[in-house]
Amino acid sequence: MGDSLAVEEQRSALSFKSCVPEPVKLVKRCRAMIIKLLPVEVGLSQITDATSSVITPEVISSFAKSGGDFGKAVPFALLRVKALFMAEAHNNPADYDENLCRATAAEVLARRIVHNLPIDKLESIMSTRYRYRESDGDESAPSSALEIAVDQHDTIFLSSPEAEHVVNCLWRGDLVQRNNENMDIDYVPYQPGESSSFWAHLNPDRMSVPRYQSTFKIVVWCIFLFVYSQSVQTPLESFNAERNWDGYEIVLYVMALAFLIEETVKMFKIIRIAPKPMATVGFWTIVNFITDCFLLTAFGLRVASLSLATSKDEQAQLLHFRSFQVLSCVAPFIWMKLLTVFDGSKTVGTLQVVVARMLRESTIFFILLAIMGIGFVQSLYALDAADGETGGRGIVINNLIQALLGAPDFDSPSERFGYPFGLIIFYGWNFVATIILVNVLIALFGSAYSDVIDNETDEYLVFFAHKTIDLIRAPDSYVYLAPFNLIEAFLIAPFEWILTRDMYIALNRHTMAVLFFVPLTFIAFFESQISHSKNRSISAYFNEPLTDEEGDPVVENPTCENDDNGEISRTKFEDLISVFPDTTLTEGAGIHREMMMMRKQLDRLEASIRSQG
Repeated sequence: MGDSLAVEEQRSALSFKSCVPEPVKLVKRCRAMIIKLLPVEVGLSQITDATSSVITPEVISSFAKSGGDFGKAVPFALLRVKALFMAEAHNNPADYDENLCRATAAEVLARRIVHNLPIDKLESIMSTRYRYRESDGDESAPSSALEIAVDQHDTIFLSSPEAEHVVNCLWRGDLVQRNNENMDIDYVPYQPGESSSFWAHLNPDRMSVPRYQSTFKIVVWCIFLFVYSQSVQTPLESFNAERNWDGYEIVLYVMALAFLIEETVKMFKIIRIAPKPMATVGFWTIVNFITDCFLLTAFGLRVASLSLATSKDEQAQLLHFRSFQVLSCVAPFIWMKLLTVFDGSKTVGTLQVVVARMLRESTIFFILLAIMGIGFVQSLYALDAADGETGGRGIVINNLIQALLGAPDFDSPSERFGYPFGLIIFYGWNFVATIILVNVLIALFGSAYSDVIDNETDEYLVFFAHKTIDLIRAPDSYVYLAPFNLIEAFLIAPFEWILTRDMYIALNRHTMAVLFFVPLTFIAFFESQISHSKNRSISAYFNEPLTDEEGDPVVENPTCENDDNGEISRTKFEDLISVFPDTTLTEGAGIHREMMMMRKQLDRLEASIRSQG
């Protein structure tokens, strides 16, 4: 009987199938408990401190029990409670600090509860997906505790060792995605993970693993960079009477089309499933959008030049030249993408977080700049038109931009916009733009930089978690990475409506095995011979560090069986640590505990005296 129960418990621990109830009642219960815990505002340091007098072990245990038979949903419910408190904080500024304290407490409680979980249940609780009711009344797409923490940028939760462990499992492919009967995603263990057989790891599904997706995309982008460099090296030499496409041009625009389709499909799926679609738009999303716009414009101009009749060669050559000019402008963004090659490094990853935070914080600067700029443009344009002749808005805007960048031309306003009013307005623009607004921007950048650097490690862990989840957030059943997604879109996908399900699966697997044979071979060799190598140093480099040996009697009380010089463990480990202070408690909590123990002893003494009397 005991063996069968142990087997059943092991099965439940290894089964990460999506449980998609609506945990509204549990969320409301946790919210009510936090309001009782924090009826008034307290300092955030009193909540986040490891020896907090608010989030005590007893409080953590109480919240862990609040789910009853649905205890594994408590971390998810607490993260949802945090979202509710933050929404209340933004809707009611008068109680912002109070609701911020409660939201922080909910996140800290979720982290502490997860920290106390046994390792065999950790992955299940972090990856089980739930549905919940959104603010507009609609039912959300399934989301796990890890995914919702990424969406909310929960730094405290995602910087925990437990969250890092699950993220690393997803990154390495120890946990993989499977579609269930409801076409939702389940996270299940990768069965051949510990096998050293090459053929056991030769599986087309491994292309969906974030680590291999990232590596493959880096290689493809380097190839794309080479093709782009060749395309812009001698742009006009390919122009001839026939006006044919250059070979590098064809490859360039085919790969650009593949990237565009991949980004479009990905964004469409994320918008459908993410609770806050705009929160998923990051720095690289904007870079990809700008890159695609430039490439599409260059392609359109190139097609227009080729579509003209032979009698319009001069106009066609001009369009070809404009296409090259637009294509040249995309170079900084293409080279910028090479930063993703090194974002596995903490320094480069943190740098990306800093840049993204600076751009986000600079929103207020650009809003103020746009409002003030419109006013000054209108004023100078009106002064320019006062004499009945205008030189266009371009000259006005150019003068204002030059002044903003530190190269003002004070002679032009006096001559063109009428003395002294044009010069006075131009002085006003220089004062507002270069003295006030630019200093506001510097202050915002400094604040964003200090916020990230002061919390550098945690911010990098959140960045890495976001990167990992982003690669698997909107998965296909069959992952055709660009540029091979064009084959899927135009040659494979149409057969989905013709073939049976089993035949369509077989078609995809065989096609992927052929297309990705080279990377799949490297993956199989890596997983079978390197990642699980018998060489400890090699295996430790590619895998997580060894787990703590806490509680191991061999470590705590080692024996010296073959050593006649003496014994190490003459004093037991328990006796050695018995004099250590309890650093998990604050000084006040320690005094309170000692007083309670003293009170119990006095009660026993009083009862003993009464019984003797």
